[in-house]
Amino acid sequence: MNQPGSWSRMVNSSCYYDCGSRCIIRVTVDEGIVTGVSTDDGPLPGLRACPKGLASKEVVYAEDRLTQPLKRVGKRGSGEFQPISWHEALDTVAGELRRVRDLYGPTAVFLMDHYGSLSPLHGVQKAGRRFFSFFGGCTTWWGNFSREAAACSSLATFGTISTGSSPDNFLESRLIILWGWNPAVTRFGPDTTYYLSRAKRAGAKIISVDPRYTVSAQALAEQWVPIRPGTDAALLIAMAYVMIREDLYDRSFIETYTVGFEPFSDYVLGAEDRMPKTPGWAEDITGVPAGTVEQLAREYATMRPAALCASWAPGRTAFGEQYHRAASTLAAMTGNIGVAGGYASGGVGRMPVGSLGQTLPVPAEPPTPLVHGASVYDALLQGTSGGYPSDTRLLYIVGCNMLNQFLNANKGVMALQAPEFTVIHELFLTPTARYADIVLPVTTALERTDIGQPWGGGPYFIYMDRAIEPLPETKSDLAIFTELASRLGLTGYNDKSDEEWLHEFTAATPDLPDYESFKRKGVHHIPIERPWVAFRKQIEDPSRHPFPTPSGRIEIYSRRLAEKNDPLLPSIPKYLEAWEGPGDPTRDRLPLQLVSPHSRARINSSLFSIPRLKALADDRVWLNPMDAHPRGIVSGDNVRILNDRGVLLATARVDDRIMPGVASLDSGAWFAPDPSGVDHGGCTNTLTRDKASPGGSYAHNSCLVQIEKKR
Repeated sequence: MNQPGSWSRMVNSSCYYDCGSRCIIRVTVDEGIVTGVSTDDGPLPGLRACPKGLASKEVVYAEDRLTQPLKRVGKRGSGEFQPISWHEALDTVAGELRRVRDLYGPTAVFLMDHYGSLSPLHGVQKAGRRFFSFFGGCTTWWGNFSREAAACSSLATFGTISTGSSPDNFLESRLIILWGWNPAVTRFGPDTTYYLSRAKRAGAKIISVDPRYTVSAQALAEQWVPIRPGTDAALLIAMAYVMIREDLYDRSFIETYTVGFEPFSDYVLGAEDRMPKTPGWAEDITGVPAGTVEQLAREYATMRPAALCASWAPGRTAFGEQYHRAASTLAAMTGNIGVAGGYASGGVGRMPVGSLGQTLPVPAEPPTPLVHGASVYDALLQGTSGGYPSDTRLLYIVGCNMLNQFLNANKGVMALQAPEFTVIHELFLTPTARYADIVLPVTTALERTDIGQPWGGGPYFIYMDRAIEPLPETKSDLAIFTELASRLGLTGYNDKSDEEWLHEFTAATPDLPDYESFKRKGVHHIPIERPWVAFRKQIEDPSRHPFPTPSGRIEIYSRRLAEKNDPLLPSIPKYLEAWEGPGDPTRDRLPLQLVSPHSRARINSSLFSIPRLKALADDRVWLNPMDAHPRGIVSGDNVRILNDRGVLLATARVDDRIMPGVASLDSGAWFAPDPSGVDHGGCTNTLTRDKASPGGSYAHNSCLVQIEKKR
């Protein structure tokens, strides 16, 4: 990889973000300084990085990057800090950890790690959780912000979260439905849009079901079906009604591979509740015309093989798991599971390919009390008096801008005042970091060595070589925890060098060559003879390869859910009317449904402050002309978006590419409240409700608001 010249070299690496891909970045280094970043230059499709990965140099050398430990000197949230030495910072943190553990027990420490850095050695959830297992435990969180509803559905229906197929499988599809999915932004693999484009050129019909006419719909789809947020399960169930009444479903597949179709059919036809789930019934709920419901049902049932790509965004609603379960049921009804060109819809979509056999070990003991992420603020505020596992005395935050990304930011402001002491590892002074007592500056991916695994699985690994030495006064998360472990007398936390760990990870992975060969190659591709299709073995040979469910089949009626005996988590897929949805009684004063999709300029809230990427962002709130004109709003107007939880200021974009009754503002802009609590940063979680769905989903997209022109 080295270029001619002793002072110039090319280094192979990858991003570490929670971004939906894992791509090649090639870093040019001259005399120890990053001078350029490029990507895979091989033949298409390749592992090409997006603009976010190509901005890695700007992240390393950002003017506002933290390069010294900081100690708070003003009020929490004021952002008033003074630089201190690493010696003082680590002594202070170690002393507070020891004090809290000795006085209140280890569970009085709340570890709030998240997805700011994902890698097998330096990933924050690896380093932090290993440290606290040696420390004696802590309290922490559960619930994936993006896919918890999909995980609930995956495990109930298929018995596994490994339900994905490789993107080249789209080349076999006659019909592809992008349901709540904008793959040009949330890529789910660096080669996905390439294969979707090829499938379209080969004659596949692509349909987009989404409240917004996205850039992916413009580029790929020949039909856009706008739908009210939180009603997706109703549309899918009405499609099932058409398939049953017109005898379009695959009876043989249902009888051979599934259990529980009869009670689902009774529900759909109205035998259970005297309410047939007709296309007209769905039209009243979803806003999708009955004729379009019928067309979607007939095409999905007859244009085989077909891939219904039920993405995660519609599951980020009040009863989002029902949407995922309904999508899985339709995939079974059409016989599109386990076949080339089909898709096991409704699941998490991970592929069991491209995973290391070992990562930084996290001991299972001691047991760790867990709080759902939607309840973290209440846990910090109420503690044991509110039924939570502990009273938090020390909050330890790693790789997590929680105030920005968790539901109900204004409650978060109160919650972050509650702990006696808060420490955070960060690259930048984020909204959350402003509430810490000690801020510890960390390294970027270019300043450490690791291995890149495909984000959702895939047939390759990327060696992440260290491009440059860490900037002075910065340390990796692993190094910080190693030094804290030494101060606290925790032996064995990190008794190997980075290279020794990576040697172990490589040796434990049959799909990889030896470590030195892998390092030399930079990228290792796993040979696969044909596209990976989830559950191919189960469909081709069900007697030898049952599904990993209690019945050994696809469970339309889930035994696991039935055992919960929870009417809000029924054993068969049902449409349950969402709070803050189309039928909510508060719609009289909060008439617009706000959705908060990902921005193409950042990963969640990461990269928000990078100027090169700000130019790519569209942080205006989308409004349909039918909603904007009665309010006297035109594009470019300053507006107030409000509900009972908060107020934020934004700029309007009036556009018919969003359906009436819905507003859209990209997530991840940094929370910036004024003294009265009005957010000037455009943080959508100023408005969201901190309540999880029955299956654990974070209901970001169940959010009613009013929008008014700012006077």
